[in-house]
This record gives sequence, structure tokens and C-alpha cells, in this order.
Amino acid sequence: MDHYVTAHSSEVHYAPRFVSLLQNFPGCFRRDLVSGHITGSAWVVSPALDQVVLLHHKKLSKWLQPGGHADGEEDVLKVAAKELEEETGLGDYKWLTKDIFDIDIHLIPERGNEPVHFHYDIRFIAMAEASAPLVVSNESRDVRWVSLSSVTAEAGFEESILRMVKKTHKLKESLT
Repeated sequence: MDHYVTAHSSEVHYAPRFVSLLQNFPGCFRRDLVSGHITGSAWVVSPALDQVVLLHHKKLSKWLQPGGHADGEEDVLKVAAKELEEETGLGDYKWLTKDIFDIDIHLIPERGNEPVHFHYDIRFIAMAEASAPLVVSNESRDVRWVSLSSVTAEAGFEESILRMVKKTHKLKESLT
């Protein structure tokens, strides 16, 4: 995390909070750290970088990228892979890089016995064929490939999703 560099102002503000969590809370990879904990996500793009996988999360009622709790696993790339496979059914994908693609800290509302807390989400970028079939998990209402130009129509104006869309556009420009 000390080496993560970004040009996005929100991420610049998140980085010191991640470092503080990692340095001061050895249990930050477990969800029982009530104040907040590490999660891992995958931003899955098509080879043309014109589509992404989004799922409609049942509990949060939002369109999001696949991801979830570390549950004690400190290899967050492994967490992102597990969540990607469980939440989409995708098995045939590749990581574009094993470096962090994006970071985000977001508030999770109180639900049942679970108090309000923060998810410190570490995100990686993966690629899969847009023709790859997707499977809806029991944690989601839907999962689908969405054109990059339609993400706001599906996911709204969620800042972190829009930031990853911008990063994908920038990546596409750098490859052309």
C-alpha cells in the first residue's frame, strides 16, 4: 500500500487511512473488526475494454463490481479471485496486472446484528471474454456484462465506480 500511486484525489485521501489500518489493527483482514476491515474486489473488463461485469448486490441494492470480505486472508488478490469466481461463475479470466487498480473506503449501513462499519476495498483489474457466461450467486439479484458507456445508467453516479470507468478509458487510450 505504501507504493500505490494515483492521480485521483479521493484515493490520495484514502491511502493514509489504509496504511493506518494496516499498521495499527492486525485484525483488519477479519470482518469482526467492527470499525472497518479489508475487502477485495475485481473490476472485470472485456478484451476490447468496452464492457465490465457488474452485479446487483442483494443487501446493498446497488450495482457493483464483484468483491467481498478477506475473512482472515491477507493475500487480497486471492480474495478478489475467490469473490470474482463465486459471484460471477467466471473461471476463465486473467489479471491484467497483480498491482492494485483502485482503492476505496465506503460505509456499510447497519443490518441486523451488524453495526455500521467501513470496507477498505482493494481492487484489481481482470480480463475475460464478454461472451463468457455469468452465473448469479445467492448474494446477488443479477450479474451482467455492461457496456462502459452504460455504466452510469446501470450503477448511477457512484464515485468509485465512475473512477474505475475513467481508469478503464485511460487504459484503453494508452493501448491505442
